[in-house]
Amino acid sequence: MHPKSKGLRGSIAVPGDKSISHRSVMFGAIAHGTTTVQHFLAGEDCLSTISCFRKLGVTIEQEGDRLQIIGKGIDGLREPSEVLDVGNSGTTIRLLLGILAGRPFHASLVGDSSIAKRPMTRVTRPLAAMGASIDGRNKGEFTPLSIRGGHLTGIEYKSPVASAQVKSSILFAGLQAEGETSVIEPSKTRDHTERMLQQFGGNVDIDGLSVKVTGGQQLKAVNIDVPGDVSSAAFFLVAAAITPNSELVLHNVGLNPTRTGILDVLEQMGADIKILPKKEDNAEPVGDIIIKTSALKGIEISGDLIPRLIDEIPVIALLATQANGTTVIKDAHELKVKETNRIDTVVNELTKLGAEIEATEDGMIIAGGSTLNGGHVDSHGDHRIGMMLAIASLICSGEVNLAESEAIAVSYPAFFEDLARVNVQ
Repeated sequence: MHPKSKGLRGSIAVPGDKSISHRSVMFGAIAHGTTTVQHFLAGEDCLSTISCFRKLGVTIEQEGDRLQIIGKGIDGLREPSEVLDVGNSGTTIRLLLGILAGRPFHASLVGDSSIAKRPMTRVTRPLAAMGASIDGRNKGEFTPLSIRGGHLTGIEYKSPVASAQVKSSILFAGLQAEGETSVIEPSKTRDHTERMLQQFGGNVDIDGLSVKVTGGQQLKAVNIDVPGDVSSAAFFLVAAAITPNSELVLHNVGLNPTRTGILDVLEQMGADIKILPKKEDNAEPVGDIIIKTSALKGIEISGDLIPRLIDEIPVIALLATQANGTTVIKDAHELKVKETNRIDTVVNELTKLGAEIEATEDGMIIAGGSTLNGGHVDSHGDHRIGMMLAIASLICSGEVNLAESEAIAVSYPAFFEDLARVNVQ
Protein backbone atom coordinates (compact mmCIF):
# COMPACT_ATOMS: atom_id res chain seq x y z
CA MET A 1 0.00 0.00 0.00
CA HIS A 2 1.35 3.42 -1.00
CA PRO A 3 2.24 5.89 1.71
CA LYS A 4 0.86 9.30 2.66
CA SER A 5 -2.60 10.11 1.42
CA LYS A 6 -3.22 13.69 0.25
CA GLY A 7 -6.63 13.54 1.92
CA LEU A 8 -9.93 11.64 1.90
CA ARG A 9 -12.85 13.31 0.12
CA GLY A 10 -16.35 12.27 -0.92
CA SER A 11 -19.02 9.98 0.48
CA ILE A 12 -19.39 6.30 1.32
CA ALA A 13 -22.30 4.00 2.10
CA VAL A 14 -20.69 1.38 4.33
CA PRO A 15 -21.91 -2.24 4.10
CA GLY A 16 -24.87 -3.52 6.10
CA ASP A 17 -24.44 -4.11 9.82
CA LYS A 18 -22.86 -7.50 10.50
CA SER A 19 -24.68 -8.17 13.80
CA ILE A 20 -28.09 -7.23 12.35
CA SER A 21 -27.47 -9.22 9.13
CA HIS A 22 -26.76 -12.40 11.13
CA ARG A 23 -29.88 -11.93 13.24
CA SER A 24 -32.12 -11.18 10.25
CA VAL A 25 -31.33 -14.65 8.85
CA MET A 26 -31.88 -16.34 12.22
CA PHE A 27 -35.18 -14.64 13.02
CA GLY A 28 -36.38 -15.05 9.42
CA ALA A 29 -35.58 -18.77 9.64
CA ILE A 30 -37.60 -19.33 12.84
CA ALA A 31 -40.54 -17.04 11.95
CA HIS A 32 -43.65 -18.00 9.97
CA GLY A 33 -43.78 -16.58 6.44
CA THR A 34 -41.39 -14.92 3.99
CA THR A 35 -38.92 -12.37 5.35
CA THR A 36 -37.22 -9.98 2.92
CA VAL A 37 -33.89 -8.44 3.95
CA GLN A 38 -32.40 -5.40 2.16
CA HIS A 39 -28.76 -4.19 2.45
CA PHE A 40 -27.67 -7.56 3.87
CA LEU A 41 -23.92 -7.84 4.49
CA ALA A 42 -22.76 -10.51 2.04
CA GLY A 43 -19.46 -10.99 3.90
CA GLU A 44 -18.06 -14.41 4.75
CA ASP A 45 -19.34 -14.51 8.36
CA CYS A 46 -22.94 -13.79 7.40
CA LEU A 47 -22.75 -16.21 4.47
CA SER A 48 -21.75 -18.89 7.02
CA THR A 49 -25.02 -18.20 8.85
CA ILE A 50 -27.00 -18.62 5.60
CA SER A 51 -25.17 -21.88 4.86
CA CYS A 52 -25.96 -23.31 8.32
CA PHE A 53 -29.68 -22.51 8.09
CA ARG A 54 -29.93 -23.98 4.61
CA LYS A 55 -28.53 -27.21 6.09
CA LEU A 56 -31.31 -26.99 8.70
CA GLY A 57 -33.87 -27.06 5.88
CA VAL A 58 -34.62 -23.35 5.45
CA THR A 59 -35.03 -21.97 1.92
CA ILE A 60 -32.98 -18.79 1.54
CA GLU A 61 -32.64 -16.99 -1.80
CA GLN A 62 -29.86 -14.43 -2.16
CA GLU A 63 -29.30 -11.82 -4.86
CA GLY A 64 -26.40 -9.53 -3.91
CA ASP A 65 -27.43 -7.72 -0.73
CA ARG A 66 -31.09 -8.81 -0.89
CA LEU A 67 -32.42 -11.98 0.79
CA GLN A 68 -35.69 -13.86 0.85
CA ILE A 69 -36.05 -16.28 3.75
CA ILE A 70 -38.99 -18.70 3.75
CA GLY A 71 -39.62 -19.48 7.41
CA LYS A 72 -41.80 -22.32 8.70
CA GLY A 73 -41.44 -21.45 12.36
CA ILE A 74 -38.87 -22.86 14.74
CA ASP A 75 -40.56 -26.28 14.57
CA GLY A 76 -39.84 -26.27 10.82
CA LEU A 77 -36.08 -26.67 11.35
CA ARG A 78 -34.90 -30.20 10.57
CA GLU A 79 -31.98 -32.34 11.64
CA PRO A 80 -28.96 -31.55 9.43
CA SER A 81 -27.37 -34.42 7.54
CA GLU A 82 -24.06 -32.52 7.35
CA VAL A 83 -21.82 -30.80 9.88
CA LEU A 84 -22.72 -27.12 10.39
CA ASP A 85 -19.58 -25.13 9.50
CA VAL A 86 -19.61 -21.62 10.98
CA GLY A 87 -16.30 -20.57 9.35
CA ASN A 88 -14.77 -17.66 11.29
CA SER A 89 -18.04 -16.52 12.87
CA GLY A 90 -18.40 -16.45 16.66
CA THR A 91 -21.86 -14.87 16.33
CA THR A 92 -23.07 -17.75 14.14
CA ILE A 93 -21.95 -20.53 16.46
CA ARG A 94 -23.01 -18.99 19.76
CA LEU A 95 -26.46 -17.80 18.64
CA LEU A 96 -27.10 -20.98 16.64
CA LEU A 97 -26.38 -23.08 19.74
CA GLY A 98 -29.20 -21.21 21.51
CA ILE A 99 -31.62 -22.02 18.67
CA LEU A 100 -30.52 -25.67 18.46
CA ALA A 101 -30.76 -26.09 22.26
CA GLY A 102 -34.55 -26.45 22.01
CA ARG A 103 -34.69 -28.61 18.89
CA PRO A 104 -35.27 -32.34 19.42
CA PHE A 105 -32.47 -33.50 17.13
CA HIS A 106 -28.70 -33.82 16.88
CA ALA A 107 -26.32 -31.38 15.19
CA SER A 108 -22.53 -31.07 14.99
CA LEU A 109 -20.83 -27.68 14.72
CA VAL A 110 -17.33 -26.81 13.62
CA GLY A 111 -15.45 -23.66 12.56
CA ASP A 112 -12.03 -22.55 11.41
CA SER A 113 -8.79 -22.62 13.45
CA SER A 114 -9.64 -19.27 15.09
CA ILE A 115 -13.09 -20.49 16.23
CA ALA A 116 -11.43 -23.63 17.62
CA LYS A 117 -9.60 -21.41 20.16
CA ARG A 118 -12.61 -19.31 21.25
CA PRO A 119 -14.35 -20.19 24.55
CA MET A 120 -17.81 -21.74 24.13
CA THR A 121 -18.60 -22.68 27.75
CA ARG A 122 -19.92 -19.15 28.19
CA VAL A 123 -22.98 -20.36 26.21
CA THR A 124 -22.82 -24.14 26.54
CA ARG A 125 -23.03 -24.07 30.37
CA PRO A 126 -26.23 -21.99 30.63
CA LEU A 127 -27.80 -23.91 27.71
CA ALA A 128 -26.98 -27.21 29.45
CA ALA A 129 -28.52 -25.83 32.65
CA MET A 130 -31.73 -25.25 30.66
CA GLY A 131 -31.74 -28.88 29.51
CA ALA A 132 -29.72 -29.14 26.28
CA SER A 133 -27.16 -31.93 25.89
CA ILE A 134 -23.88 -30.50 24.56
CA ASP A 135 -20.46 -32.08 24.24
CA GLY A 136 -17.16 -31.07 22.69
CA ARG A 137 -13.44 -30.73 23.32
CA ASN A 138 -12.54 -30.03 26.95
CA LYS A 139 -16.12 -30.73 28.18
CA GLY A 140 -17.79 -28.49 25.64
CA GLU A 141 -15.39 -25.58 25.83
CA PHE A 142 -14.07 -25.79 22.27
CA THR A 143 -15.22 -26.92 18.83
CA PRO A 144 -16.03 -29.36 17.35
CA LEU A 145 -19.27 -29.34 19.36
CA SER A 146 -22.16 -31.76 19.33
CA ILE A 147 -25.63 -30.74 20.53
CA ARG A 148 -28.86 -32.64 21.05
CA GLY A 149 -31.63 -30.25 21.96
CA GLY A 150 -34.88 -31.02 23.67
CA HIS A 151 -37.22 -29.90 26.41
CA LEU A 152 -35.89 -26.70 27.98
CA THR A 153 -36.78 -25.03 31.27
CA GLY A 154 -36.40 -21.28 31.71
CA ILE A 155 -33.63 -20.00 34.00
CA GLU A 156 -32.45 -16.74 35.50
CA TYR A 157 -28.86 -16.36 34.35
CA LYS A 158 -26.39 -13.83 35.73
CA SER A 159 -23.84 -13.56 32.94
CA PRO A 160 -20.24 -13.21 34.18
CA VAL A 161 -19.27 -11.50 30.89
CA ALA A 162 -20.78 -8.50 29.10
CA SER A 163 -21.44 -10.33 25.83
CA ALA A 164 -24.34 -9.80 23.42
CA GLN A 165 -23.61 -13.25 21.98
CA VAL A 166 -24.18 -14.90 25.38
CA LYS A 167 -27.34 -12.87 26.01
CA SER A 168 -28.73 -13.60 22.53
CA SER A 169 -27.97 -17.32 22.69
CA ILE A 170 -29.87 -17.70 25.97
CA LEU A 171 -32.79 -15.58 24.70
CA PHE A 172 -33.11 -17.79 21.60
CA ALA A 173 -33.21 -20.83 23.89
CA GLY A 174 -35.66 -19.03 26.20
CA LEU A 175 -38.13 -18.56 23.32
CA GLN A 176 -38.41 -22.38 23.29
CA ALA A 177 -38.28 -23.00 27.05
CA GLU A 178 -41.03 -23.64 29.56
CA GLY A 179 -41.72 -20.53 31.64
CA GLU A 180 -39.60 -17.40 31.78
CA THR A 181 -35.91 -16.99 30.93
CA SER A 182 -33.99 -13.93 32.06
CA VAL A 183 -30.41 -12.80 31.48
CA ILE A 184 -28.79 -10.25 33.79
CA GLU A 185 -25.67 -8.60 32.34
CA PRO A 186 -22.75 -6.99 34.21
CA SER A 187 -23.08 -4.02 31.83
CA LYS A 188 -25.33 -3.22 28.88
CA THR A 189 -24.38 -4.81 25.55
CA ARG A 190 -25.73 -4.32 22.03
CA ASP A 191 -29.48 -4.91 21.91
CA HIS A 192 -30.06 -5.93 18.28
CA THR A 193 -31.63 -9.24 19.33
CA GLU A 194 -34.17 -7.55 21.60
CA ARG A 195 -35.09 -4.97 18.94
CA MET A 196 -35.45 -7.57 16.18
CA LEU A 197 -37.47 -9.93 18.38
CA GLN A 198 -40.00 -7.10 18.76
CA GLN A 199 -39.94 -6.41 15.00
CA PHE A 200 -40.91 -10.06 14.40
CA GLY A 201 -43.86 -9.68 16.78
CA GLY A 202 -42.24 -11.17 19.88
CA ASN A 203 -42.37 -9.89 23.45
CA VAL A 204 -39.30 -9.08 25.51
CA ASP A 205 -39.18 -7.40 28.91
CA ILE A 206 -36.17 -5.09 29.38
CA ASP A 207 -35.50 -3.69 32.83
CA GLY A 208 -32.08 -2.07 33.27
CA LEU A 209 -29.49 -4.85 32.88
CA SER A 210 -32.13 -7.61 32.91
CA VAL A 211 -33.74 -9.00 29.73
CA LYS A 212 -36.60 -11.51 29.99
CA VAL A 213 -38.56 -13.64 27.48
CA THR A 214 -41.37 -16.18 27.84
CA GLY A 215 -41.31 -19.48 25.97
CA GLY A 216 -43.76 -20.57 23.28
CA GLN A 217 -43.89 -17.29 21.29
CA GLN A 218 -44.78 -17.47 17.60
CA LEU A 219 -42.88 -15.03 15.37
CA LYS A 220 -44.19 -13.58 12.08
CA ALA A 221 -42.12 -12.65 9.03
CA VAL A 222 -41.35 -8.97 8.38
CA ASN A 223 -39.21 -6.89 6.01
CA ILE A 224 -35.83 -5.83 7.39
CA ASP A 225 -33.73 -2.94 6.08
CA VAL A 226 -30.24 -3.37 7.53
CA PRO A 227 -28.49 -0.08 8.45
CA GLY A 228 -24.84 0.56 7.59
CA ASP A 229 -22.43 -1.05 10.06
CA VAL A 230 -21.03 1.49 12.54
CA SER A 231 -18.07 -0.86 13.15
CA SER A 232 -17.17 -0.65 9.43
CA ALA A 233 -17.83 3.10 9.41
CA ALA A 234 -15.37 3.46 12.32
CA PHE A 235 -12.39 2.82 10.02
CA PHE A 236 -13.34 5.67 7.68
CA LEU A 237 -14.24 7.98 10.58
CA VAL A 238 -10.76 7.47 12.05
CA ALA A 239 -9.14 7.73 8.61
CA ALA A 240 -10.71 11.15 7.93
CA ALA A 241 -9.92 12.40 11.47
CA ILE A 242 -6.18 11.58 11.24
CA THR A 243 -5.47 12.21 7.53
CA PRO A 244 -4.76 15.86 6.59
CA ASN A 245 -7.12 17.66 4.16
CA SER A 246 -10.00 15.23 4.68
CA GLU A 247 -13.78 15.55 4.70
CA LEU A 248 -16.01 12.46 4.40
CA VAL A 249 -19.76 11.86 4.52
CA LEU A 250 -20.91 8.38 5.62
CA HIS A 251 -24.51 7.62 4.67
CA ASN A 252 -27.16 5.59 6.55
CA VAL A 253 -24.96 4.45 9.42
CA GLY A 254 -26.62 2.55 12.29
CA LEU A 255 -26.80 4.77 15.38
CA ASN A 256 -27.95 2.18 17.92
CA PRO A 257 -26.87 3.68 21.27
CA THR A 258 -25.47 0.31 22.44
CA ARG A 259 -22.98 0.49 19.52
CA THR A 260 -22.00 4.16 19.21
CA GLY A 261 -19.12 4.22 21.70
CA ILE A 262 -16.78 5.08 18.80
CA LEU A 263 -18.76 8.30 18.18
CA ASP A 264 -18.53 9.19 21.88
CA VAL A 265 -14.75 8.63 21.82
CA LEU A 266 -14.31 10.80 18.71
CA GLU A 267 -16.35 13.58 20.34
CA GLN A 268 -14.43 13.30 23.66
CA MET A 269 -11.12 13.46 21.77
CA GLY A 270 -12.26 16.65 20.04
CA ALA A 271 -12.96 15.36 16.52
CA ASP A 272 -14.67 17.62 13.98
CA ILE A 273 -17.74 15.39 13.60
CA LYS A 274 -21.43 16.02 12.87
CA ILE A 275 -24.14 13.37 13.30
CA LEU A 276 -27.39 13.89 11.36
CA PRO A 277 -30.02 11.41 12.63
CA LYS A 278 -32.88 10.33 10.36
CA LYS A 279 -36.40 9.38 11.37
CA GLU A 280 -36.45 6.06 13.24
CA ASP A 281 -39.24 3.50 13.41
CA ASN A 282 -39.42 0.74 16.02
CA ALA A 283 -36.32 -0.85 14.53
CA GLU A 284 -32.80 0.60 14.43
CA PRO A 285 -31.88 4.32 14.43
CA VAL A 286 -29.79 5.51 11.43
CA GLY A 287 -28.20 8.73 10.22
CA ASP A 288 -25.46 10.37 8.19
CA ILE A 289 -22.10 11.32 9.69
CA ILE A 290 -19.79 14.10 8.45
CA ILE A 291 -16.18 14.03 9.65
CA LYS A 292 -13.16 16.24 8.89
CA THR A 293 -9.44 16.26 9.72
CA SER A 294 -9.28 16.90 13.47
CA ALA A 295 -6.98 18.09 16.26
CA LEU A 296 -7.35 15.29 18.82
CA LYS A 297 -6.50 14.90 22.50
CA GLY A 298 -5.77 11.75 24.52
CA ILE A 299 -8.46 10.40 26.90
CA GLU A 300 -9.20 7.42 29.17
CA ILE A 301 -11.57 4.79 27.75
CA SER A 302 -12.97 2.35 30.33
CA GLY A 303 -15.99 0.96 32.20
CA ASP A 304 -19.44 0.84 30.59
CA LEU A 305 -18.10 2.45 27.41
CA ILE A 306 -16.05 -0.67 26.56
CA PRO A 307 -18.93 -3.02 25.51
CA ARG A 308 -20.23 -0.20 23.26
CA LEU A 309 -16.99 -0.09 21.24
CA ILE A 310 -15.27 -3.45 21.81
CA ASP A 311 -14.90 -4.12 18.05
CA GLU A 312 -13.56 -0.62 17.37
CA ILE A 313 -10.66 -0.72 19.84
CA PRO A 314 -8.03 -1.68 17.22
CA VAL A 315 -8.81 1.42 15.15
CA ILE A 316 -9.23 3.59 18.29
CA ALA A 317 -5.65 2.60 19.19
CA LEU A 318 -4.52 3.96 15.82
CA LEU A 319 -6.57 7.15 16.40
CA ALA A 320 -4.85 7.61 19.77
CA THR A 321 -1.36 7.49 18.20
CA GLN A 322 -2.24 10.79 16.45
CA ALA A 323 -3.78 12.57 19.48
CA ASN A 324 -2.07 15.10 21.69
CA GLY A 325 -1.26 13.34 24.99
CA THR A 326 -1.70 9.79 26.27
CA THR A 327 -4.75 7.56 25.79
CA VAL A 328 -5.43 4.74 28.27
CA ILE A 329 -7.79 1.85 27.41
CA LYS A 330 -8.91 -0.24 30.43
CA ASP A 331 -11.48 -2.98 31.29
CA ALA A 332 -11.12 -4.57 27.85
CA HIS A 333 -10.28 -8.19 28.87
CA GLU A 334 -12.78 -9.38 26.23
CA LEU A 335 -10.28 -8.39 23.50
CA LYS A 336 -8.18 -11.44 24.39
CA VAL A 337 -10.83 -13.88 23.10
CA LYS A 338 -11.72 -12.23 19.78
CA GLU A 339 -10.51 -13.48 16.35
CA THR A 340 -7.01 -12.90 17.74
CA ASN A 341 -5.79 -11.71 21.14
CA ARG A 342 -6.48 -8.17 19.97
CA ILE A 343 -4.53 -6.48 22.77
CA ASP A 344 -1.25 -8.17 21.86
CA THR A 345 -1.89 -8.07 18.11
CA VAL A 346 -2.71 -4.35 18.01
CA VAL A 347 0.31 -3.47 20.16
CA ASN A 348 2.72 -5.65 18.14
CA GLU A 349 1.56 -4.48 14.71
CA LEU A 350 1.36 -0.74 15.50
CA THR A 351 4.79 -0.93 17.17
CA LYS A 352 6.20 -2.23 13.86
CA LEU A 353 4.99 1.03 12.22
CA GLY A 354 6.66 3.19 14.87
CA ALA A 355 3.84 3.75 17.38
CA GLU A 356 4.59 4.07 21.09
CA ILE A 357 2.06 1.69 22.60
CA GLU A 358 2.21 -0.84 25.43
CA ALA A 359 -0.09 -3.69 26.42
CA THR A 360 -1.60 -3.92 29.90
CA GLU A 361 -3.52 -6.78 31.52
CA ASP A 362 -6.89 -5.35 30.38
CA GLY A 363 -6.06 -2.90 27.62
CA MET A 364 -3.26 -0.62 26.43
CA ILE A 365 -1.50 2.71 26.95
CA ILE A 366 -0.90 4.75 23.78
CA ALA A 367 1.39 7.76 23.49
CA GLY A 368 0.04 10.42 21.13
CA GLY A 369 1.89 12.40 18.50
CA SER A 370 3.59 9.39 16.90
CA THR A 371 5.10 9.58 13.42
CA LEU A 372 4.33 6.30 11.64
CA ASN A 373 6.97 5.04 9.23
CA GLY A 374 5.72 2.00 7.34
CA GLY A 375 6.91 -1.59 7.26
CA HIS A 376 5.73 -5.20 7.04
CA VAL A 377 2.57 -5.90 9.07
CA ASP A 378 0.09 -8.78 9.37
CA SER A 379 -3.67 -8.98 9.98
CA HIS A 380 -3.17 -12.44 11.56
CA GLY A 381 -6.44 -13.39 9.82
CA ASP A 382 -8.39 -10.77 11.81
CA HIS A 383 -10.53 -8.49 9.61
CA ARG A 384 -10.54 -5.57 12.05
CA ILE A 385 -6.75 -5.65 12.51
CA GLY A 386 -6.38 -5.75 8.71
CA MET A 387 -8.58 -2.68 8.14
CA MET A 388 -6.89 -0.76 10.95
CA LEU A 389 -3.45 -1.37 9.40
CA ALA A 390 -4.71 -0.36 5.94
CA ILE A 391 -5.95 2.94 7.42
CA ALA A 392 -2.60 3.41 9.21
CA SER A 393 -0.86 3.26 5.81
CA LEU A 394 -2.59 6.55 4.84
CA ILE A 395 -0.40 8.49 7.30
CA CYS A 396 2.81 6.43 7.05
CA SER A 397 5.91 8.05 5.54
CA GLY A 398 7.02 4.73 4.01
CA GLU A 399 5.31 1.85 2.23
CA VAL A 400 3.17 -0.59 4.24
CA ASN A 401 3.06 -4.25 3.23
CA LEU A 402 0.01 -5.98 4.73
CA ALA A 403 0.00 -9.79 4.94
CA GLU A 404 -3.33 -11.70 5.02
CA SER A 405 -5.32 -8.69 3.79
CA GLU A 406 -7.97 -11.12 2.45
CA ALA A 407 -9.30 -11.43 6.04
CA ILE A 408 -11.00 -8.04 5.53
CA ALA A 409 -13.64 -9.70 3.32
CA VAL A 410 -15.17 -11.22 6.48
CA SER A 411 -17.01 -7.97 7.21
CA TYR A 412 -16.23 -5.51 4.40
CA PRO A 413 -15.68 -7.15 0.97
CA ALA A 414 -15.47 -3.78 -0.90
CA PHE A 415 -13.20 -2.08 1.67
CA PHE A 416 -10.22 -1.45 -0.63
CA GLU A 417 -12.46 -0.22 -3.49
CA ASP A 418 -14.22 2.27 -1.18
CA LEU A 419 -10.88 3.44 0.21
CA ALA A 420 -9.40 3.95 -3.27
CA ARG A 421 -12.48 5.92 -4.39
CA VAL A 422 -12.22 8.57 -1.64
CA ASN A 423 -8.40 8.67 -1.37
CA VAL A 424 -7.01 11.76 -3.16
CA GLN A 425 -3.81 10.78 -4.98
